[in-house]
Amino acid sequence: MTARIIDGKQVAADIRAELKAEVAQLKDKGVVPGLGVVLVGEDPASISYVTGKERACAEAGIYSDDNRLPVDTTQDELVGLVQKMNADPKINGILVQLPLPDHINESEVIFAIDPAKDVDGFHPVSVGKMMIGEKTFLPCTPHGVVQLLLRSGVTIEGAHVVIVGRSNIVGKPLANMLIQKNATGNATVTVCHTRTRDVAAYTRQADIVIAAAGRPNTITADMVKDGAVVIDVGVNRVEDATRKRGYRLVGDVDFEAVKEKASLITPVPGGVGPMTITMLLYNTVESARRAAGIAEK
Repeated sequence: MTARIIDGKQVAADIRAELKAEVAQLKDKGVVPGLGVVLVGEDPASISYVTGKERACAEAGIYSDDNRLPVDTTQDELVGLVQKMNADPKINGILVQLPLPDHINESEVIFAIDPAKDVDGFHPVSVGKMMIGEKTFLPCTPHGVVQLLLRSGVTIEGAHVVIVGRSNIVGKPLANMLIQKNATGNATVTVCHTRTRDVAAYTRQADIVIAAAGRPNTITADMVKDGAVVIDVGVNRVEDATRKRGYRLVGDVDFEAVKEKASLITPVPGGVGPMTITMLLYNTVESARRAAGIAEK
């Protein structure tokens, strides 16, 4: 058996095409979705990520308010900008790119965002609503994983899902989303982490394995049962002298070996990654709908 590759780029492109059509319909009603983006400092990875988000907004027809601040921006200045965007009716979603410089308290900045504009899904109000199954903005990477599964024809209901990784950004929210009593949940979820004894004993039972540990080769072929679905959230730099940049990107899964046992698998890059920005756009459009009092489709 050789796994079918889940093409995250194609799935993301399909969703963005749907969003572009929705944005056009909203504009006909006088509603222009807007995203406020804040980048503090000049971290190359963050600059690249934010630039990609801004480009995606332009392609979808979403208004983007770009704010690039110097690395010595104070906490008060940053919170003040967030509060200004909270009050701006042109902005439906606020994205403060993380990580922030060490002198800024990330939690306080996130808490300052109006939950109605929390399109990253990180505010405690958003997290709390997600936990109890209320309508809210879902965090983008976990939401992207769920969409990849659904749009690839994977049955989540009744499946045993093993998530390796318990971060606040991926592991914890994803586990919560998959156990919800709704059309995109109803799975039985096991979460493994650095203190789990014999991780392989759990992953070998899984119908769906989701690797989000942040370490190459966390999931090897002997840890996956035949026919399992494998979703690789990890993005790791590995030195590679044959590459122009001196490194290559790999996930948390031993892709070449595991693909010979899995039924479906995501590559790195080109799997989960493209979905994160896409679901940010999705949340921004949804926020615009809510602000305008337009019912969801």
